[in-house]
Amino acid sequence: MMLRIKRVPTVVSNYQKDEAEDGGCGRNCLRSCCLYKAKLPLYAYKVVENIDSEMVSPAYEDDNPSVDFLNSVVLAEWEDRMQRGLFRYDVTACETKVIPGKHGFIAQLNEGRHLKKRPTEFRVDKVLQPFDENKFNFTKVGQEEILFQFEPSETDVAQYLPSAPVNAESLQSVVAINVSPIEYGHVLLIPHILEPFPQMIDSQSFLVALYIAVEARSPYFRVGYNSLGAFATINHLHFQAYYLELPFPIERAPSKKIATTTNGVTISDILNYPVRCLVYEGGNSLKDLSNVVSYSCICLQENNIPFNVLIADSGRRIFLIPQCYAEKQALGEVSSGLLDTQVNPAVWEISGHMVLKRKEDYEGATEEKAWRLLAEVSLSEERLQEVKELIFATICNDTDAEAEAVANDTIATPTHDNVDFLPSPRAKMVPV
Repeated sequence: MMLRIKRVPTVVSNYQKDEAEDGGCGRNCLRSCCLYKAKLPLYAYKVVENIDSEMVSPAYEDDNPSVDFLNSVVLAEWEDRMQRGLFRYDVTACETKVIPGKHGFIAQLNEGRHLKKRPTEFRVDKVLQPFDENKFNFTKVGQEEILFQFEPSETDVAQYLPSAPVNAESLQSVVAINVSPIEYGHVLLIPHILEPFPQMIDSQSFLVALYIAVEARSPYFRVGYNSLGAFATINHLHFQAYYLELPFPIERAPSKKIATTTNGVTISDILNYPVRCLVYEGGNSLKDLSNVVSYSCICLQENNIPFNVLIADSGRRIFLIPQCYAEKQALGEVSSGLLDTQVNPAVWEISGHMVLKRKEDYEGATEEKAWRLLAEVSLSEERLQEVKELIFATICNDTDAEAEAVANDTIATPTHDNVDFLPSPRAKMVPV
């Protein structure tokens, strides 16, 4: 099955200003030197209590909303940047196919990305590393790469302003193009862009990422996150998202509930999939779901466990995927055949969208080969159980609830050096 995607003419180059205009450093960047007169589009999203099923359905009309967030804002602005030649290559020219088999793995041939993508500039054996101003960060990108500011609305409706002043004191999150895209509409969500925050999840930023999935109202627009050690390449807090009108194999995998928090969030094991992972759903509110997942991520960060996150189904399901591929690479435990593919299994590859860099791998792609690669990413059953115990110890309220959540096994409560990372109050766990 060959995919058909909308193709937009583009000039393969990077836009940069050669001379300063009205002062500044001449690069039209996001630092104080260039922000004082800046104006950028602004999308103010509606703050909601719950992800209502009607809200995320294609038929949802919200009393004839004035803004179609996905098509009229995200994708329209993304296509505008294509026409202006801001991307390093034309991703719409990349071949894509569904690999035959029951799981429906997706393969893309992207021969230019590994040659033109920004190289990793930090260690891969530490999940938490300090922000380094001297290395690339998103304040150095040109304002032309920013699609819009993304902030909560002060009213009960979403609003879009094509041009709004940028206040360096209050600028929160922005959505920007990924200049080395994987797929159509590939963007970056950068929370607190002007703050020196490393690639490290916090509860407030994760909720913003969840809102962008909710606002898109499409199961084909997913949001992803890669930690350091799990193939993030920039140590400045960011999420990724793109549009692909196919189900991901991980979304189709069966699951088995293992616990439910007292605020209604269910946690399940994913079954019959090459990468062992957890999926979170439900919750009494959107914030409840966000908090339980973000505290789980914080637990992994503080225990130096690399992980990826996929926000799917318009924010209703969130996959948390601890992984060990980089560790196996360092120990020489990955076969030369897999290393030769040069595939770095980050969130999109793990979810089943395989970005291949060699034509021979694309033409010879099979379900068995995809499964074999992803199996190397996965923790063992024993190691995943240890990880689940750490997570449950973090999100449970007391040791009795912790023991109940993991079938009366003994749990060692993790140490948190930063008390701000701990949820307050923490959700209790009940057996399923």
